[in-house]
Amino acid sequence: QVSLVESGGGMVQAGGSLRLSCTTSVRSISGHAGAWFRQVPGKAREIVAAINRDGDSAYLADAVKGRFAISRDNAKDTMTLQMNSLKPEDTAVYYCAAQPVPVNLISTHESQYYYWGQGTQVTVST
Repeated sequence: QVSLVESGGGMVQAGGSLRLSCTTSVRSISGHAGAWFRQVPGKAREIVAAINRDGDSAYLADAVKGRFAISRDNAKDTMTLQMNSLKPEDTAVYYCAAQPVPVNLISTHESQYYYWGQGTQVTVST
């Protein structure tokens, strides 16, 4: 189900920063676990970061821990991925995802998400 919209992707030099935003087109972010995934052509989609419904718990993949941060603003129906100290290996298409949840739990598995964005390209040059 494609019902989210990502923005903020682009090209940046290594060591630079980008801020990705995700907004809903048909569903409110509140009441949903959220996540950012990324995918390189020919490779499997991988979890980057995840956040629970209330925004009081977050998960970061080891590859981005210490450099990326996930946050959400339920009042604005947005999720954000702040990416700092970007590396060439961060180059990928980034997808935001949301999953309705009845309790305040975090989800890190692709199969658990129902709502997705179309993806936004992030390219990190050397």
